Amino acid sequence: MRTLLTSIFLLLLAGSGSAAEVQRWTANNGQLLMEDIPPIPTSLPQTLNRYQNIRSARFAAWSKNSKNIYIKTRFGHVTQLHRVNVPGGARYQLTFDEEPIGEVLRQPNSNLLALTRDKGGDEFDQVFLLDPRDGLIRRLTDGFALNNRMTWDRQGRRLAFRSTRRNGRSNDIWIQNTRSSEPATMLLKTEDGTLWKPIDFSRDGKKLLIQQYVSVVDSRVYVKYLPAGELRLLAGSAENPSSNIVTGFDRHDSSVLFVTNQRNGAAELAKVSLDEAPLITFVPSISDWDITQFVLSPDRKRGAFVTNEGGISRLYLFDPETLTYRLVEKISLGLISGLSFSPNNKKLGMTLNSPRNPNDAFVLNLGRRPLAAKKLTRWTFSEVGGLDTGKFSKPIPIKYPSLTEDQDHSLPIPAFAYLPPGDGPFPVIIHIHGGPENQFRPRFNSNFQLWIDQLGAAVIAPNIRGSLGYGSYYITLDDDYKREASVQDVGALLDWIALQPQLDKDRVAVIGASYGGYIALASAVHYSDRLVAAVDRVGISNFVTFLENTQDYRRELRRVEYGDERDPQMRAFLERISPLNNVDKIKIPLFIQQGRNDPIVPWSESEQMVKALRAQGQTVWYMNALNEGHGYDKKQNRDLNQQATFLFLQKYLLGE
Repeated sequence: MRTLLTSIFLLLLAGSGSAAEVQRWTANNGQLLMEDIPPIPTSLPQTLNRYQNIRSARFAAWSKNSKNIYIKTRFGHVTQLHRVNVPGGARYQLTFDEEPIGEVLRQPNSNLLALTRDKGGDEFDQVFLLDPRDGLIRRLTDGFALNNRMTWDRQGRRLAFRSTRRNGRSNDIWIQNTRSSEPATMLLKTEDGTLWKPIDFSRDGKKLLIQQYVSVVDSRVYVKYLPAGELRLLAGSAENPSSNIVTGFDRHDSSVLFVTNQRNGAAELAKVSLDEAPLITFVPSISDWDITQFVLSPDRKRGAFVTNEGGISRLYLFDPETLTYRLVEKISLGLISGLSFSPNNKKLGMTLNSPRNPNDAFVLNLGRRPLAAKKLTRWTFSEVGGLDTGKFSKPIPIKYPSLTEDQDHSLPIPAFAYLPPGDGPFPVIIHIHGGPENQFRPRFNSNFQLWIDQLGAAVIAPNIRGSLGYGSYYITLDDDYKREASVQDVGALLDWIALQPQLDKDRVAVIGASYGGYIALASAVHYSDRLVAAVDRVGISNFVTFLENTQDYRRELRRVEYGDERDPQMRAFLERISPLNNVDKIKIPLFIQQGRNDPIVPWSESEQMVKALRAQGQTVWYMNALNEGHGYDKKQNRDLNQQATFLFLQKYLLGE
């Protein structure tokens, strides 16, 4: 790795009234800035090589003839689009850009593919049209604003998408005739910063379903009559907030199918008519578990949905006419995503993942009747670096007690524990997911297996309050002035660890990204006496500066979650709980990781935290990638990040 170093030099920085020496060096052609991180030993890349060469494949789209599939996978430095012609067949690369591919959507009645990609992780996606037959690609959007969340009309003439091009703040709906040289036109002008996106055109192209997302507990469904007709609310409201995620029109264009929790708190299927007085019909759920994805076939005679049952996915086939469904029992336990019916309505593509296997593309052949399933076929076999995945640690679901906000009642916190072989006591890495409205689920994680195998550490991933998957009430338990209750859940986990003979309570580190990065920093503030180290990747250090500097198009969404910093009382609260204003309480080494182009959590959040820690004389490693955003997408950056994180944990968690 030393061959990648372009410079090593020393710089004196003033801090706490005395000079502090900061060692800086760069890697990957100057794109990765490293501060106070030791040079990577030449032997370490060889040690970690197998873990860093694990690949995966995600189902992306069907070919026009329903015989081939498109997948997203990486053979170079970033994920690109490939075509696979037969199960287990070769992967033919179709895109060769320096940036990874985002959304992929095949044009109906055509071979052309609409796709998105950004630049350097800035998340200002542009829409492109690719001809997979000759590789020719052209940009459809303006090149500057955020443009994504695409949907085609049924004839494949018009492409609708959301764009911030009008003012950089509003998520308007735009539409473009791709068979015409005329520019895109704005279909729906939105006045607030909430997320709006197009979902589905009716068969005749005269109606468009539009989704509005206000918060994780408030989303609404509209129908827009084209080209300049009314916008009608079909589900959800400001007066009675609920989650309503629309899928599409039925085959008669007389009703709309969607997923909602407005009746009993758990997400279930429903149908709403387009009559002047809309009538909602609910489809009774088979369980209390949420539905995470729901899709319809092109002819609208079939449907499929996935439930999240304690972190595990279950696939169901659905009959839109009878509103009945049936579990597909042919699929092994794991996570299911990316559902997509073939153009001929006879197959269902998907991505499957399990704790011991990375993402791969599968196809389920369907019977003549809507609820009939035939054979499930694996189409891709992703490389795992020669590792024996059968020896990978499998997650153990656990629950540990925390306290409610009033401290009077016990609140069970769900988590997954990964243990090394043997009796221990093992050092522990606590992994916190982002969001905050995400959920850790037991998917394949090469970092976890690396830490378990090479560091001998246990990994525990809690779903602290505010996580999805446990009902609408649980999601709200960290809102506004209850923010630090989620940090309390980390303290409760430390209590639980101290009672486990297999775990070493004196060697515990916490790692988190994005909102999880805030939790890692806040845990260092509150529990420096019980932790030995913390890793923060693109985390929030000060809620006020974060809300003031995050991109305009997402600021209102975050104010709903974290609070409005313009309100004096809320501003004072956010300042009080922000880790930046409590650095004097941090007594453990930190590793802060950032992407310079991050539009979500701006790089200034990490810069100001590093500066404040150095002023206190605290140990802090700092990595900043100039060509990345909210995460590291480029393999050479990911590899070096993984190596440096390993060194940090080896030094401060294991004490080596």
